[in-house]
Amino acid sequence: MTLEELYKIIENRKKNMPDNSYVASLFKKGNDRIIQKVGEEAIEVVIAAKNENKERIISEVADLLFHILILLSANNIKPQEILKELKARDSRK
Repeated sequence: MTLEELYKIIENRKKNMPDNSYVASLFKKGNDRIIQKVGEEAIEVVIAAKNENKERIISEVADLLFHILILLSANNIKPQEILKELKARDSRK
């Protein structure tokens, strides 16, 4: 699955708000809860990296990316906008 495909699924959950969806439950709880989850996942990435546990790093980064995509969606930001910003930074070298 690509990040773009995952983002589309997140957008669909935001639009349709299915009762059994974790993503929809985060949107229902609001931006503060989404921000909190991003923070929690970032801390877990740092701990996994500090422990030099490759499998845990992969797992926690996946969780962090997932929650970052939810945060982007909550703020109506598309992943392409982030990639555009990164490309602009690269061209400033």
